[in-house]
Amino acid sequence: MSTLRVTAEVLTVHEHPNADALELAQVGLYRAVVAKGVYRTGETALYIPEQAVLPAGLIEELGLTGRLAGSGANRVRAVRLRGELSQGIVCRPRALAGVDLARAAAEGTDFAETLGITKWVPPVPPTMDGDVESAPDLLPWVDIENIQRYPGIFEAGEPVVLTEKLHGSACLLTYVADEDRVYVSSKGFGAKSLALKEDPRNLYWRAVRGHGVADVARRLAERLGARRVGIFGEVYGAGVQDLTYGADGRRESLGYAAFDVSAEFDGAVRWLAAAELLAGELPLVPQLFEGPYDIDRVLAVASGREAVSGRGLHLREGVVIRPVVERYSAVTGGRAIAKSVSPAYLTRKGGTEFE
Repeated sequence: MSTLRVTAEVLTVHEHPNADALELAQVGLYRAVVAKGVYRTGETALYIPEQAVLPAGLIEELGLTGRLAGSGANRVRAVRLRGELSQGIVCRPRALAGVDLARAAAEGTDFAETLGITKWVPPVPPTMDGDVESAPDLLPWVDIENIQRYPGIFEAGEPVVLTEKLHGSACLLTYVADEDRVYVSSKGFGAKSLALKEDPRNLYWRAVRGHGVADVARRLAERLGARRVGIFGEVYGAGVQDLTYGADGRRESLGYAAFDVSAEFDGAVRWLAAAELLAGELPLVPQLFEGPYDIDRVLAVASGREAVSGRGLHLREGVVIRPVVERYSAVTGGRAIAKSVSPAYLTRKGGTEFE
């Protein structure tokens, strides 16, 4: 899940092809449906992204009562309005009436706290929950930003790799060599430096034991001479999320696919190529493309049918974009990594979003 920031943005306004009273306000590569004539290209307005939870007063002010997602009808999600995908909300709330939005846009001011907007936290099912313990040595996963929100993460023509983004639940494993100890966690618990105590009923521990992930991490640490090794994978199947890839997360046939590796050398943590280090050791997420970065290609590959099962059983969630050579990004303030999510996935009915 990407970070939540509610910022002022300079808009590019497009005609809505199917509605005379509506237009499309573009932020980055996102487009949000807006009433016609309210905004002009070059003007600045507030952009509230998907997965934002809005307070009741703001929902009423924006005329969105009963029109948002979630049990409280207060969560922003992607929708199709008159055939066009609308991602996020473009608005000018009364609470910011005296604010210079153009200056705020230039400075990157975050208005989430000011407006009482919070980030939606998915529920945790019992199979993904459990007793936890402090784990300061746990190597954490990172939030991945959407390339449509931050299109400047990659340069045109830069060598990149696109891997399939799986709709499961992220499993974090850290092996600490000098203690010969294994920590297992979820993305949510891992962000708090908490590890799940071993439990044969827990989804992540079942995946780790069933696929021998800890043994792979132990061998990898020895081969690399690393103090810590982190292996990050997706657990998937029926009972995990609504997209199953033909696996069953409730049985021994639960699916697992590794997507990233990190390791600590002399106190510094580096990200390493999972495909090179784990080939033949663990199942890997499918690689869909390697070559020069082109945003149109990324958006095209993000849609279509899944490649995990080899049978195209259902739609694809999207793709993760990485440079062929790991590097820092000034846009993200960390790794140069991004995701692109398919419109069909965003607007599917009956989807689950457990973490």
